[in-house]
Amino acid sequence: MLGYDKHAFEPFAVTVDLAVLTLRAGALHVLLVERGQEPYAGRWALPGGFLLPEESAERAARRELAEETGLADVTGLHLEQLRTYSEPGRDPRMRVVSVAFTALLPDPPEPHAGTDAAEARWVPYDKAQGLAFDHDRILADARERVGAKLEYSCLATAFCPAEFTLGELQQVYETVWGTALDRPNFRRKVLATPGFVEPVPGAARLTGGRGKPAALYRAGPATALHPPLLRTPREGRPA
Repeated sequence: MLGYDKHAFEPFAVTVDLAVLTLRAGALHVLLVERGQEPYAGRWALPGGFLLPEESAERAARRELAEETGLADVTGLHLEQLRTYSEPGRDPRMRVVSVAFTALLPDPPEPHAGTDAAEARWVPYDKAQGLAFDHDRILADARERVGAKLEYSCLATAFCPAEFTLGELQQVYETVWGTALDRPNFRRKVLATPGFVEPVPGAARLTGGRGKPAALYRAGPATALHPPLLRTPREGRPA
């Protein structure tokens, strides 16, 4: 473009940050890494890194997700862009714009620290505080996004293994929303929603309670819930 001088603008970097969520022992957990170098050496942070010259943001996010989880193939996992964080002072090194992503993992392995991290660990969401940079805000935004999407999408099945019980699916909602749900009402709503789940013929799983084994289901073809599975004010959300 005539008259354009790229040197007239201060250079800045672009990173990706990942809010990786899973359910472990009935609680919502997030993947955190201990920073091995400055800034914030020794502080816990969300995994992430700088975009390489040939990468898109999504490709970089998938690369970082594979590195930190130790999974060879992350193509089937739920990964979505959360938002862009661009406050000028968010990184003390230079102007850094972060494209944040949310990833959901069912039954994840123990994590592996990447090249610039001292340690990686699954941490209960309620204990993930005081993170480096603006990662507290990113993590809170991710939790709110996931909680909202559970109301109108089939996202809850991304927390579940390939075959799951309705009790396990209900636990996803209760854990993310932080509230107990009425079991018969939840079951009725799920089974009345076309394409939400599909029964696995002849399959059942023993549970901790008494009675017959629980039937197994798998994710159906639907992506949206009609009608939505709304939280009520009594179920943990203000009116």
